[in-house]
Amino acid sequence: MKLPVYLDNNATTPVDPGVLEAMLPWLTTKFGNAASKDHSFGWEAESIVKISRRKIAEFIGADPGEIIFTSGATEAINLAHSGISGIYRSKGRHIITSAVEHNAVLDSLNALEHKGFEITKLPVDESGRISIKTLENSFRNDTILVSVMTANNETGNVYDIDTIGRICRERNILFHTDASQAIGKIPFNIKNVDLASFSAHKIYGPKGIGALYIRGKNTSVRIQPQIYGGGHENGLRSGTLNVPAIAGFGKAIELATEQFETDSRRLSSYRDKILKTFEKDPGGIRLNGDPVNHLPNNLNICFEGVRSENLIMNMRNVAISTGSACTSASLKPSHVLKAMGLSDEQAKSSVRFGPGRFNTDEEIDFVIKEVKKTVNELREIALKS
Repeated sequence: MKLPVYLDNNATTPVDPGVLEAMLPWLTTKFGNAASKDHSFGWEAESIVKISRRKIAEFIGADPGEIIFTSGATEAINLAHSGISGIYRSKGRHIITSAVEHNAVLDSLNALEHKGFEITKLPVDESGRISIKTLENSFRNDTILVSVMTANNETGNVYDIDTIGRICRERNILFHTDASQAIGKIPFNIKNVDLASFSAHKIYGPKGIGALYIRGKNTSVRIQPQIYGGGHENGLRSGTLNVPAIAGFGKAIELATEQFETDSRRLSSYRDKILKTFEKDPGGIRLNGDPVNHLPNNLNICFEGVRSENLIMNMRNVAISTGSACTSASLKPSHVLKAMGLSDEQAKSSVRFGPGRFNTDEEIDFVIKEVKKTVNELREIALKS
């Protein structure tokens, strides 16, 4: 067993060897620009982009022309929010989201708030669940967009986006979902979704590449470009395409399709094993999140009386986290856990376990042993102080 053991796969995943192999030719001999129409180098690059776009589209039930490549989910989210607000602002300036969204969503909407939009943040219950009734009561005549994630990056909660999307469609309101944590881990389909954002690095693909799905059939969605110059990606996101990363993204989706059942079953077993072990902890724990509707590879636990940063810093051979990698440097308690009603102390005593495709039974047993030992040691120190 190689140390340290990495169990933070909700933050990012290692690149699958098959993905790396698929990327290498486009970094070396096949280095053409996909927009070059005058020679075979450009034609080859354009071809792999089309192949990857088709794979991604098929995986979520979309058409290839509805997939716009971006630098990642954060850019895709910003393109969705700013692009929709720019086109539909004459219809209304009210947007609904949830209090437990990733900061990429919340910060993007906060920026729109400074431009005169009104943002309603739906509350959640103690398990982090969103009330459909509360959502329905939040609609206004000037509501133009609802942006609610498919799965939560901190708690692993899975939300009923089909119902949310259907309710929005009945009212002629656009629905965007941040599907970054969901793609490749749970069944996902864009049947009732107008826009969806996701990243390759959450599914064993490369960093720096993501996509935005924009509904283009039946009820076509119009969106205002945010990056101009060159007219790439249907004129919605100009800039030379990152062909090697796109090739890797396509391969990552292909592998996610092939290994979906195997990955899901094994990661669920790891999650359940960790949870069942610590449920017996005499010092007290709290499961943060929905015990039923959750991702197979996400587990958030509060160890009563143990500061999470102390726990993490005292385990040099285990890589787990306090939550979102984008806010891991902040001393503030998690906004997700606070929205669920946890005290500052409870929120600062919570850690996230994120098993992944390449973890082994031996590694999971090692992590359990290390966490148990360190928690007990820190509690003993606290009693003596």
